[in-house]
Amino acid sequence: MSTLPRPLIVLLSLTCVVILAAALSAAQAVIAPVVFAIFVIALVWPLQGALQKRMPAVAALLVTMLVTLVTLLGLALLVAWAFGRVGAHVVTNAAQIQAFYAAQIAWAEARGIDVAGSIAAQFDARWLVRLAQGVLAQLRGTMSFILLTMVFVLLGLLEVGAVRSQMARLGSGTAAALLRAAERIGTKLRAYMLVRSLVSVATGLVVWAFAKVMGLELAAEWGAIALVLNYIPFLGPLVATLFPTLFAALQFGSWGAALMVFAGLQVMQFLGGSYIEPRLAGRNLAVSPFLVLASVFVGGFLWGVPGAFIGPPALIAALTLCQEFLGARPFAALLSGQEARD
Repeated sequence: MSTLPRPLIVLLSLTCVVILAAALSAAQAVIAPVVFAIFVIALVWPLQGALQKRMPAVAALLVTMLVTLVTLLGLALLVAWAFGRVGAHVVTNAAQIQAFYAAQIAWAEARGIDVAGSIAAQFDARWLVRLAQGVLAQLRGTMSFILLTMVFVLLGLLEVGAVRSQMARLGSGTAAALLRAAERIGTKLRAYMLVRSLVSVATGLVVWAFAKVMGLELAAEWGAIALVLNYIPFLGPLVATLFPTLFAALQFGSWGAALMVFAGLQVMQFLGGSYIEPRLAGRNLAVSPFLVLASVFVGGFLWGVPGAFIGPPALIAALTLCQEFLGARPFAALLSGQEARD
């Protein structure tokens, strides 16, 4: 039996990847809640299993669903409150923002830099109101997404035990490997979310304290935004840094103060993301930083903010799955970003 030439195999593989990506993007409304439901099930299944030892299965399921729903809605309401407060502040101070912007334009034009153009005509209070309305629409969409995901979580938790027992009864090597991979993926995802949550809470508190010390308005809101956005590696902390920096420039009327705020926030984000978090996670969750950033961008390109969030966990799941199969272990070593050991 003849084999295909290697260039043709590579071309066919890339074509399949492009087609799969297009399908995932087109079917986001259906597939994204299912993927998030599987992710949530991997996180909360041990809780349900522990509760089932102390109460009836139905009661354990209801308690697990309640804890999950309260956690997800709590985070959603926290970010809605924070961005809502910031949006209201923007609308209320639209005239001040317009004046600050005009002063910067005048400063640039006085030095022969033409930066106004059509942007100056569009940057007004109406544009800010439209921006605030767009943010609110995104938040309403997030609530709908959470409720749909919870429906899939409920149905999935009812079947986890049955699926596990069926895979164990198959007895084949592939089924056993998949079952081991699923258990390891769940363990790693729970460790990942625990570390990410601890660092996110610490980051939120530090950003709130720093904003208070700097005299920056909306200190609690900036802390809440930093807490939630820290769940998205690289991009989340960057956005959580840029917003307070721009508001510092507006509030203090000085780019020097804004740069101090930016530098302070960047130092905090760097220490949390590049020093503290890797040491808490350890080698068991080691993944190439380049691929983590790539997973954030690819996920964001396919599914927006939810995709940017789910990208790194999906990468961890792929890495763990590759480790269970001998032929795919070189890819797992590549994804880990660790140096080879003799």
